[in-house]
Amino acid sequence: MSKESNSSTAARRAPEAASPQNDDSGFVSRKLIRPTLSRRDVDSAGNGTSTAPAPSNTDSRRDRPKKTPALEQTHAETFYFQKQVQSKTLMTFILKNGEEIQGCIDWFDKTCIRITRTGKPNLLLYKGGIRFMYKSGENTAGR
Repeated sequence: MSKESNSSTAARRAPEAASPQNDDSGFVSRKLIRPTLSRRDVDSAGNGTSTAPAPSNTDSRRDRPKKTPALEQTHAETFYFQKQVQSKTLMTFILKNGEEIQGCIDWFDKTCIRITRTGKPNLLLYKGGIRFMYKSGENTAGR
């Protein structure tokens, strides 16, 4: 293929007067300019093939402390359980197997709740086994 038939894919520059780099076909030889990257810039780019220099405000972003990610837990459950433990509220627990248990929350952690019952043995319930729970004095006509 000749240069004339391939001219649609080549970059052309406006003709300049008496430029020593111009040849007779109108193409201009261009020098490839690569920015010099420090080792830190190459590492942050990942593969070291960055073609543009980093924006000037990246240094100020590096100096600022990173934002903490959003919390996965709001601690609302912990607050609710602590309130029920302190007030010794009589609670009703409906388990996934349909069994109904009444008692006061004595202790809890991430996976379990210890129930204190009067006249019956205390129980340690896995939270995963509880379908729902409510205060025993609340109206349950809507269930």
